[in-house]
Amino acid sequence: MKHLLCFLVLFLISGVGSFDLVIDEIPDEVENLIDLEIDGFPSSSKTRNGRFQVQYPEMLKKIKGNQECLEALSKQPVPCQGLCMCSQVEDDDKIGLYSYKVQSTITSRLANTMIQAKMVNNAKRSQHIVFDVQVPKGAFIDNFTMDVNGITFTSKIREKSEARKMYSQAKAKGKAAGIVRSNALDMENFKTEVNVPPGMRIQFELHYHEMIRRKLSSYEHVISVKPGRLAKHMEVDVRIIEPQGLRYVHVPNSLGDHFDGITTISKGEKKAHVSFKPTMAQQRKCPTCSSTAVDGNFVVQYDVNRETTGGELEIFNGYFIHFFAPENLDPLPKNILFVIDVSGSMWGLKMKQTIEAMKAILSELRAADQFSLIDFNHNVRCWRDNLVSATPAQVEDAKKYIQTIHPNGGTNINEALLRATFILNEAQNLGMLDPNSVSMIVLVSDGDPTVGELKLTTIQKNVKQSIKDEFSLFCLGIGFDVDYDFLQRIATDNRGMAQRIFGNQETSAQMKNFYNQVSTPLLKKIQFNYPQESVSDVTQSSFHNYFGGSEIVVAGKVDTENLQHLESIVTATAANAELVMETLRDVEELDGFMKKDKYADPEFTKKLWAYLTVNQMLAERNTAPTAALKRNITKSILQMSLDHHIVTPFTAMLIENAEKDEIMLADQPKDPRRGCCPGTLGLTPNAPNNNKGIPAWANVTAVPVSFMPEQRSPPVSSLSINRVDNDPHFIIYLPKSQRNICFNINSEPGRILNLVSDPDTGVVVNGQLVGAKKTENKKLNTYFGKIGFYFKNKGLKVEITTETITLKDGSYGITLTWSDTGHIIRKQLLISVKKESNVTITVGDEMSFMVLLHRVWKNHPVNVDFLGIYIPPENQFSPAAHGLIGQFTSEPEVYIHHERPGQAPEKPQATMEVKGNKLTVTRGLQKDYRTDRVLGTDVQCWFVHNSGKGFIDGHYKDYLVPHLYSFLKKP
Repeated sequence: MKHLLCFLVLFLISGVGSFDLVIDEIPDEVENLIDLEIDGFPSSSKTRNGRFQVQYPEMLKKIKGNQECLEALSKQPVPCQGLCMCSQVEDDDKIGLYSYKVQSTITSRLANTMIQAKMVNNAKRSQHIVFDVQVPKGAFIDNFTMDVNGITFTSKIREKSEARKMYSQAKAKGKAAGIVRSNALDMENFKTEVNVPPGMRIQFELHYHEMIRRKLSSYEHVISVKPGRLAKHMEVDVRIIEPQGLRYVHVPNSLGDHFDGITTISKGEKKAHVSFKPTMAQQRKCPTCSSTAVDGNFVVQYDVNRETTGGELEIFNGYFIHFFAPENLDPLPKNILFVIDVSGSMWGLKMKQTIEAMKAILSELRAADQFSLIDFNHNVRCWRDNLVSATPAQVEDAKKYIQTIHPNGGTNINEALLRATFILNEAQNLGMLDPNSVSMIVLVSDGDPTVGELKLTTIQKNVKQSIKDEFSLFCLGIGFDVDYDFLQRIATDNRGMAQRIFGNQETSAQMKNFYNQVSTPLLKKIQFNYPQESVSDVTQSSFHNYFGGSEIVVAGKVDTENLQHLESIVTATAANAELVMETLRDVEELDGFMKKDKYADPEFTKKLWAYLTVNQMLAERNTAPTAALKRNITKSILQMSLDHHIVTPFTAMLIENAEKDEIMLADQPKDPRRGCCPGTLGLTPNAPNNNKGIPAWANVTAVPVSFMPEQRSPPVSSLSINRVDNDPHFIIYLPKSQRNICFNINSEPGRILNLVSDPDTGVVVNGQLVGAKKTENKKLNTYFGKIGFYFKNKGLKVEITTETITLKDGSYGITLTWSDTGHIIRKQLLISVKKESNVTITVGDEMSFMVLLHRVWKNHPVNVDFLGIYIPPENQFSPAAHGLIGQFTSEPEVYIHHERPGQAPEKPQATMEVKGNKLTVTRGLQKDYRTDRVLGTDVQCWFVHNSGKGFIDGHYKDYLVPHLYSFLKKP
């Protein structure tokens, strides 16, 4: 084996940083030979000019042809990325990369990616090959294999100390490569170096998976494609399987104009295929060039359809995933304090880019927002000592202030953050904050504290005590010197998140991009509830905020053997209402779809649950208050890592051949400036919830039971309600005489009819007519296509169409669709939506209304979707109420007599005396659709002809109003 594989080193490093390779006893003659650059940092056995250096093991002496390879390495002037070869110059072109393939399959946001490279050494000398690929930070590497001339190396995951012990034993026998622990900044590299003898073939194959998170209304899948040289066959193949349905798929030109028109996209309703297959000629930088132009990131962007505000429940193989990304919500007002580091280290490009970004960010503040600025070095300065409204004048003044900043001095992070929390706490104590607003602090810094409190744990404790779980803290760390681990811990500890910003020409764009992710809070106090007897091991289910364009994902195990449907209830606070959203899914709904698709990952739910669980535990470990708790969390992470075969900070990957006499080890990267856990997420720990919810198993935090009015659905009895349905048929129930009186209104499409107008209670109900697609029997039937409710005393308007249900409160609005099941609560008014069925509006104990949805076949040549409305006579309207229905709050005296046969035997006629009029009426049947929306229930009534003339006051045209929320004018 030694003559085939003389040297192999596996390691994970940052794509832009340096690394340490920890090896003992390096011979002087080898040490003197190595002096290469890695990602721009010169490497040798010693630190030079403060930059990290690389050390190689004694076993380098045993490499076949090592002198030639080492000499080539020592002369290499640039970083080696992708597939790099080290040999004498005359043999370089005899290395053949005959296949470079990337295959990625996304199944419901879970991306499984495989990168494979096949090479052959056609030279007469040994060639040094580097397989170097970038892996997204936060992705879990789960497999690596290597085939060296038919000898296969496979991987397995072991607890880190056990793996190191096995490595040490192999090393003692000269059968191991080095252990590498490396820094990690933005990207992580997986790198393998092999000295390949003449004629040898070698294949590398790396597998990793990740959950693609939604940012700025898009999922973005990034694949690093850096083959390092021309490939005879090159292919990037991405398949997307999304049961929710694909809204769009887009591939930006991230590799450059050189590859215009090469990528193909095939998109179906729920699946898409993206293919990038440049020929060798297309790969060349120029027609006569021998170098490749393929060097960058291949990016696929997409989004999915969202029919329900309550989110999408996907259940498969004993796990559930709940995707929650509601739209059509008004932003919550925000109170935001920008805390900007202006110490001396921010001088130059960093400060210039920060000022540019801040000016743009300030311009995007909304009129309802409040804000202020704090800049700090060794001192702390406030632009304003309190929050001010984001008026154009205040925003312009803040921009001028930012422009005058000149960096100098030290860094007093502790006092700056405490000043920011004081301003927010003071504003809250003085009642200056809208109860529905979201408060946040955005810290921008590029270094560690150098003035004031220096102990990071004390700063973290001080800020936590000051914020008191009331606000969110977001941290932007600029550059590589910042202690990103600290920023991440303090942000996670305070319901926020951190992001590293690179101090270069893109700093401004990166800052604005981050701000855009948190600039539009749509919901707060979001709580996910599931029946406790049916689910277990649920990931984080309580969230402080939901920002527009993002997505909340909750996962857990579900007992599919003893459960037919899984129900979820999500409660949240919106800009002008409390929301209670219900979702119900058949546990076998996905089975057929998933099993038919050969590319879909059958374990996607299990992997997503594990991904979320491990990342959540890593975040909890970072903020664990005691060493004992931290140890327990570590044990849980370790067990999860072993069970799911993934590399985490507490496991390592062992790679060995079948005979187990050659062994290599790859560690998770560790950045000493970041602690143990790179790639962890800024999650909010579950908050305790003591409220009882609806139903009993739901832990509702956003909507206390005392706040919810009792839901009074109109009674189901077909004899006790006023209703308007079909084209449109009015049925008026008269309680005293216990009769139903019917009439039709024949008007024109677009006209608005007043149903209830009660100036004393301030309630209006109007309906707008919509026409059929064409006339039938020389008549165009009309129906209610839109119904409006106006509750003047509450300042609330409700608009119901055949597509949406919208609650409006002044300038704020919240919209549900008929695909939702849920509740909206605002000012003691409850709107309850039952999916594709009905909407019930309940106003305290005083009144309720039900609107039914009638769907027809969308390609029907005549009929259209329409609405029906049902109003109980028990509603407490005032005597002043009027309208086509409201006038019957005061029941008129009705006398029906002289019943006689009609033109049809089943439709007898009679004389009705009412309001001083004698009318000929016909007895027949109308429909009540509350219990059977398709066929309806027959209701007997006496029908008044001529659009109710004589039974209603005046003419039906007297009930036409100009707007959907207009009161009826007094005659």
